[in-house]
Amino acid sequence: MRNTFVIAKRELGSYFGSPVAYVFLVIFLLLTGFFTFTAGQFFERGEASLGAFFGWHPWLYLVLVPAVGMRLWAEERRAGTLELLMTMPITPWQAIFGKFLASWLFIGIALALTFPVVVTANVLGSPDNGMIFAGYLGSLFLAGAYLSVTCMTSAMTRNQVVAFILSVVACLFLILAGFNPVTDLMVRWASPAFIDTVAAFSVVTHFDGFQKGVIDSRDLAYFLSVIGFSLFATSMALRNR
Repeated sequence: MRNTFVIAKRELGSYFGSPVAYVFLVIFLLLTGFFTFTAGQFFERGEASLGAFFGWHPWLYLVLVPAVGMRLWAEERRAGTLELLMTMPITPWQAIFGKFLASWLFIGIALALTFPVVVTANVLGSPDNGMIFAGYLGSLFLAGAYLSVTCMTSAMTRNQVVAFILSVVACLFLILAGFNPVTDLMVRWASPAFIDTVAAFSVVTHFDGFQKGVIDSRDLAYFLSVIGFSLFATSMALRNR
């Protein structure tokens, strides 16, 4: 794993070596604060919980996570450094997982910086901190799923904008598959078994359990499967390249 960590360290350093990372962190914190306290009506709810905080994450990550991951491989191909990277004494999987891990750690840092929301909830009341921990864990895996999809689309093109658009569309499908208005619409013509099957592919369906404080092995297996499949597709795209 040494090569993987070396690549991850290099990639993570490249994030903080430019002002883009700090701009992203500021935008992320401002948006989470707005959606939690204003749009989510945190104070009007009258309850010490972070439901208003976690409920917006699938939609917030829909734009922010692809913005982080769109450069992972598209920039390597555009700059012509992909061939150089692949001739180094590392395996493709070490490069893929190292880059993915660095971006995931960066998003994890952004998520950790939202701790004032947890402090606020504990000051104003007595929330279930176990539920909050489960919500943070689910949010991290949710971001990892989005990021792995973005990693896959970034490996398919050298244009970062195209990679961003493709990943947003793919992640939007993962949301809408279990979105209540969509499932309510399918009730008119589809069987309950078909609806449940489609909803099982949605990140919303599996993220809900974490929001309720339930860490289910099936939800973990879902997110790990999405990450594993997307990274495998990334390796196939790079091998074809």
